[in-house]
Amino acid sequence: MGSNSVSIIGTGNMARTIGTRALAGGNTVEILGRDESKAAALAEALGDGATTGRWGTAPASDLVIVALRHDGVVPVVAEYGEALAGKVVVDISNPFNAGFDGLAHRDGEQTSIAQQVAAVAPAGASVVKAFNTVFRHVLEKGRPTVFLAGDDARAKARVEAFVETLGMRPLDAGGLTMAHWLEGAGLLTVGLANNGVGNLDFSLGVAELHRSQH
Repeated sequence: MGSNSVSIIGTGNMARTIGTRALAGGNTVEILGRDESKAAALAEALGDGATTGRWGTAPASDLVIVALRHDGVVPVVAEYGEALAGKVVVDISNPFNAGFDGLAHRDGEQTSIAQQVAAVAPAGASVVKAFNTVFRHVLEKGRPTVFLAGDDARAKARVEAFVETLGMRPLDAGGLTMAHWLEGAGLLTVGLANNGVGNLDFSLGVAELHRSQH
């Protein structure tokens, strides 16, 4: 797989949505799942030449999206270990607490799943936080802004290029420590959906004010 490719670890709804948009954007897609029959079923449903890989072995693409529940992301990256060396690993998870009114980090710790992934990822792997501020159906049907954070400029450029193939706008929020605040922004979307907006048909974005030229 070349630069227009992505490997997705996971077989759930977000894996399906990102895989669908990726194929529509001209990318090749590999699905990786612990349950290989589920992975095969998803690849078949996606069509357009989507493939599957063997669990735990090196993903075919240099861009690896981990589309799992937040509590499964770090253990799976640790399990893959050296198979992810040299890869760009994208964490899309939101670690919400049971009440959906806070993050599930220990005692309010200012960390993120992406930072925890970076701590267990092999040397040479680069971690980027992305996609977590967009509701799944908006990602499926809309053209939202996709905020991202990471410490490696080249890795972020790789993710930005992928986001652009989806017809979406990537926007860099800074280093990997900003992933904590992106998780907070994910929480903000839930609060807005439940209160001021009152529905899920929106996404966060940035409106730039352009000064008039004199």
